[in-house]
Amino acid sequence: MRQLCKGNVAVVKAALMAGCRSFYGYPITPASEIAEYAALLIPQAGGTFVQAESEVSAINMVYGASCAGQRVMTASSGPGISLMQEGISYLAGAELPCVIADIMRGGPGLGNISPEQSDYFCMTKGGGHGCYRNIVLAPSSVQEMAALTMLAFELADKYRNPAVLLADGYVGQMMEPLELEMTEAIQPAKPWAVRGTPETHGNLVSSIYLTNDLMEEHVRKLEAKYLECERSECRWETYRAEDAEVLVIGYGIVSRILRTAVDVARAHGLKAGLFRPITLWPFPSQALRQAAEKVEKVLVVELSTGQMVEDVRLALNGRIPVEFYSRVGGNVPSAEKIHSELMAHMEALV
Repeated sequence: MRQLCKGNVAVVKAALMAGCRSFYGYPITPASEIAEYAALLIPQAGGTFVQAESEVSAINMVYGASCAGQRVMTASSGPGISLMQEGISYLAGAELPCVIADIMRGGPGLGNISPEQSDYFCMTKGGGHGCYRNIVLAPSSVQEMAALTMLAFELADKYRNPAVLLADGYVGQMMEPLELEMTEAIQPAKPWAVRGTPETHGNLVSSIYLTNDLMEEHVRKLEAKYLECERSECRWETYRAEDAEVLVIGYGIVSRILRTAVDVARAHGLKAGLFRPITLWPFPSQALRQAAEKVEKVLVVELSTGQMVEDVRLALNGRIPVEFYSRVGGNVPSAEKIHSELMAHMEALV
């Protein structure tokens, strides 16, 4: 079924197709349409929607529903995501799957309602306390808002962990054609869920009662799970990178601008290529090293003052120069501006 759809709305439709029947959240620009359409569509499918009194309440409702074995999600943006961090840590520590859509806006603090990419650190590096990880997926189109939402539910259940759809406000707010194939989601059995019966009462992990050795055993179990996720779940895309002299790297709306910038650069005789990480955690470090084997320089572009660029530099380990260019506050660079940056960096290299 083909339709014209906003990115935020595509998230809700995909969540329903993935079997999500529980949504708890609080509206915030530029993510409000997710709560709005969840309120409209999820009850029609026999599910539960609750607008909580705050994001703190919402994430704890998510905790409860996930504990009972429900496929559950929430959505928010910068300030709201900040309030959810403790609950996200609790979900990861109790090995409870959920999906969290973060439609990024400007910050820090209240910031503004314009799109940015400044939540990379708080989602890929944890944000809450303790040794845990979020699985983080970065869509760059309305179609991917749907596809990666469905994937997020699968990965959340597979690894019993929060999975995050991390999209800048541009992708959340834009409207594009969306193809949806109506399928019935097959949900895995959840023998770990708390069902209100005596035999399932012990399923809930409450680390406050764990001794030092048992706590270490539990954290090592989480660590092993995250290592397996790193080995198995990295996703990325390249464009005209096979013979590239310079590689541009970006995600979300930036990657679309960079694709055009690559074409502009090629038209002017510069062999440019694009590397787009789709999983921000696990970050596709090995794939990036392979894509950059023959390039002379890398340019990372973000709508932040520099967050993903740190993972790029770690992955490449000083083998080739890594330059950085950014816009913030809701501003985005043009493809022509990126091309001029590429030319300037290549001339400096010569």
